[in-house]
Amino acid sequence: MANNHLITEILKAGKVILYPTDTVWGLGCDATNPEAVAKIFQIKQRRESKSLIILVSDTEMLQHYVTDIPPKVLTYLQTLQEPTTIIYSHPLHLAKNVIAADNTVAIRVVQDVFCQQMIADFGNPIVSTSANISGEPTPLYYQLINPQIIAQCDYVVPYRQDDTQIKNPSRLIRFDTDGEIQILR
Repeated sequence: MANNHLITEILKAGKVILYPTDTVWGLGCDATNPEAVAKIFQIKQRRESKSLIILVSDTEMLQHYVTDIPPKVLTYLQTLQEPTTIIYSHPLHLAKNVIAADNTVAIRVVQDVFCQQMIADFGNPIVSTSANISGEPTPLYYQLINPQIIAQCDYVVPYRQDDTQIKNPSRLIRFDTDGEIQILR
């Protein structure tokens, strides 16, 4: 199992980790640290105008970073069976470079026990973006990650690296002004 204390120290230092998420392997950092977020964009060779997904450990953490979550959304989160990322308006306390130009942010409440504990121990949301150079295919498991990506990370979490079970990116949804779900991916 991974050493969450070490991961917490690395994230607090503004460094980038490579870690197994509840979906695919991801590049991660403190989502409240703009310098750390900038490193993710540099590693991915991606423009900062493209937004990133943020992971939180639970709905309590989510409510600290998003204003006015409708009760319908909170109820929906309790029924999820698969990883689902939701786009929220008017985020709070996050690095400006994780927030889209329209003042929205994509956040997923993780269900994976390892990710939940890692994020809870750290105490802040973390970035989760696929471990690939922008425009390249998303690696579906650790062995498919480009060595160039691995070499640029400050720490590679030594957990589930031998797992070749194929996982897909999360569903991406938003709730419209009437409270209806719009499936984006």
